[in-house]
Amino acid sequence: MTSSKILFFLCISFIAGIFLESLVKIPQIFLWAFLFVIMFIILFFFILSLRASGASAAIQSYRLPRRPYRIFDLRAPRNDEILVAGFCLLFLVLGILRVQITEFNIVNDKLSKLNGKGGVVLTGTISSEPDVRETFQKLKVKIGSSIVLATVKKYPEYKYLDKIKLTGKLETPIVTDEFNYKNYLMKDGIYSVMNFPKIEKTGHNNCSFYRCPASVIYAGILEIKQKIRQSIQSNFSPPESSILEGTILGDNGAMSNDLKTKLNITGLRHIIAVSGTHVVILSLILMSVLLFLGFHKGHAFYFSIFFICIYIILTGLPASGIRAGIMGGIILLAEKIGRQSVAVRVITLAAAVMLALNPFLLIYDVGFQLSFSAVLGLIYLEPLIKIFLKFIPENLRRIFSATFAAQIFTLPILVFNFGNISFVSPITNLLVSAIVSPLMILGFLASFLGIFSNILGYILSVPCYFLLLYFNWIINFFAKPWAMAVFPNVSSIWLFISYFIIAFLTWFLNKKYKQNFV
Repeated sequence: MTSSKILFFLCISFIAGIFLESLVKIPQIFLWAFLFVIMFIILFFFILSLRASGASAAIQSYRLPRRPYRIFDLRAPRNDEILVAGFCLLFLVLGILRVQITEFNIVNDKLSKLNGKGGVVLTGTISSEPDVRETFQKLKVKIGSSIVLATVKKYPEYKYLDKIKLTGKLETPIVTDEFNYKNYLMKDGIYSVMNFPKIEKTGHNNCSFYRCPASVIYAGILEIKQKIRQSIQSNFSPPESSILEGTILGDNGAMSNDLKTKLNITGLRHIIAVSGTHVVILSLILMSVLLFLGFHKGHAFYFSIFFICIYIILTGLPASGIRAGIMGGIILLAEKIGRQSVAVRVITLAAAVMLALNPFLLIYDVGFQLSFSAVLGLIYLEPLIKIFLKFIPENLRRIFSATFAAQIFTLPILVFNFGNISFVSPITNLLVSAIVSPLMILGFLASFLGIFSNILGYILSVPCYFLLLYFNWIINFFAKPWAMAVFPNVSSIWLFISYFIIAFLTWFLNKKYKQNFV
């Protein structure tokens, strides 16, 4: 067994441990006993493996040119397989412990212990870009090592690194039958909220580049983003301005509820957001367009990676955007090297690293789930769909197959979390996907150059405006009551059955067409 494949199984085991602990709480006394037994088994079979092959032979096997990636000697296959299984069980336990450690830190968070215990006065610094909505705004305020989410009036405006004083009551995020707000915020390290407290701005944290370079760079990015937003609003009127802000900046706070409803009905909401599905599909389409224009595969890869990085930076470096960028980069890597088996191992390693940093992403972050499933769809299902669409030109075939593959793999998650399904989503996504890349590129150029020259911004906004008109026409034409069905209280059984069927059919087709699965 090669080292990369062993690493793949270890990552899968770690992720499985996080998933298991998220569903069933395992007492630590059993966990430590199980861990002791696993360590004993690993040590026992490791000694047997060395005795079977000879300690010197085991050491020399690392240096043999014929088997540079063999970790264990194949002359003792049974011992080696048991040894790998033992390490997989060890990583399973480590995944369980990672969740328990995170939950312990939450229980012992000092600020959350004040939830529901009367008025408090807190002083802190706004730690991210304010989330401005139609009638209010949400501020993430860092107080010591904790973060409070404060909902305040839309005006006056606040900025990143503003120092503020909050006077009000700390509350635990609410949990209802429709939505678990507590778990939604917990994945972001937020355990307390304040609703419309008395707020006072006390200053601004003017960090120097030498003391806190990350904060200075992030503040500069947000300044550029704000100027781009103003440029968009000066050259476009609603709803076109809202669509463009969402497409290139990931902003949808100021978007009208009517437009949000229409986007949900047509299944196009993922385009007006920094979502993994959006970035992954965009990455693949951009790569295809560059190859169609005659770029070398290596040049197209690096240009696409550069474009994704710029896009994620302009959205303000949100955690969801960074994860989406990582997933998009992995699918581009698979496209460049032409090896699916390598891509799925890399994406599994990336997922394991993300979950090691924040294990709550697996269960509570829908964006993480959509990013991961969309990439798996593009790795395993997209090549198969292309086989059945040979009658379509190559460039269009890639767009159609990528859209269908990502939608099929993300559909169960969307239905389970949001309880609705759009019947027109495949059609609308096909009609819109072809203009997403030019809309983003032209929209970015028009809004960015509009910062420096109103004339240049206006000239480039003309073709962008027609693309937005087409996008808006698709939304209005297909946003009919019959186009979406609502399924309240979708059972988790639906999720498991759906993915079992999708995984089985995908495995069967990959096996039939002789594609490596892992």
